Amino acid sequence: MNKEDLLHLEKLMNFLAGNFLKKKTWKDVSKSEWAYIVEELNGLLQDRNRKQKVRKETDLFGANYLYEHLIINKLKAYENRKDLTGSSKPNLSKLSRIVQLLGYDNYIDFINSHNEAFSFNDLKIDIPKVTVNYKLLDELVGLWYSFNRNLPDNPEEINEERIWRSSVEIYKSESSGEYFIERSGGDNHKYYGKVTSYADYIFIIMNSNTFIRQRHFISRLKDINEKLKQPDYRIEEMHFISTCISFNQEPIALFEIFQKASSTKNYVADSISFPIESEELPATVVAYLKDTERNRINYK
Repeated sequence: MNKEDLLHLEKLMNFLAGNFLKKKTWKDVSKSEWAYIVEELNGLLQDRNRKQKVRKETDLFGANYLYEHLIINKLKAYENRKDLTGSSKPNLSKLSRIVQLLGYDNYIDFINSHNEAFSFNDLKIDIPKVTVNYKLLDELVGLWYSFNRNLPDNPEEINEERIWRSSVEIYKSESSGEYFIERSGGDNHKYYGKVTSYADYIFIIMNSNTFIRQRHFISRLKDINEKLKQPDYRIEEMHFISTCISFNQEPIALFEIFQKASSTKNYVADSISFPIESEELPATVVAYLKDTERNRINYK
């Protein structure tokens, strides 16, 4: 095991810390938190095997695999300047299984995708001489679902009646005071970004570091500052124009709806494609998105 192997492993452990716990590095994660991440990975592994109808018993990760095998025996050993000559490399098959659950083809694909680290701190929308609407941003903190009708992978299915629902979490950073957003994508991809607000406008910009896709959102909540003065007023729904690269690799603009999650108990932190007649979809969302031509801006 050499220094390059350790640097690659450190990228993975930092990614897991950020993805599951919103922590900056592996050093900020406790032993019990690593056990929690293992539970989450095992849950994803079982879900994947069920979807793929794998009949054999799922080969789960051990509860202490991340902490003992990778943190203690690898990263902390190097940090403490122990001689790693002759030290074995981590099991590449297991590392590939981990990153496959997060949307990568294999461990090498993960490393290649992170050769040039992208800092989400670079995602900024600054409007000079206008103050940030922090009161509105505070109201946005929480769990949401977003709904849109993206273009399918297969052009032959372009007229199929389906609506895409993704999970969205908006939260305030304790360290910087900025407002961040995480959004699920297809095949376990994730988006990370920033939310800001000026006057009654909301701006969102987010990136995925797994493939070429950046998303931009803009919304206006008219008279929101007056509405927020009402003690019982809550923002339950927002309508956005969003731009992105579609699943069939075409740049498009979409009409997108955010709805506040009514409960965290049954919240599904994933992206799911529903037939438009599904009972899982709110009737108001279907009414808005049913007319595809009216609610999509084609770049052509």
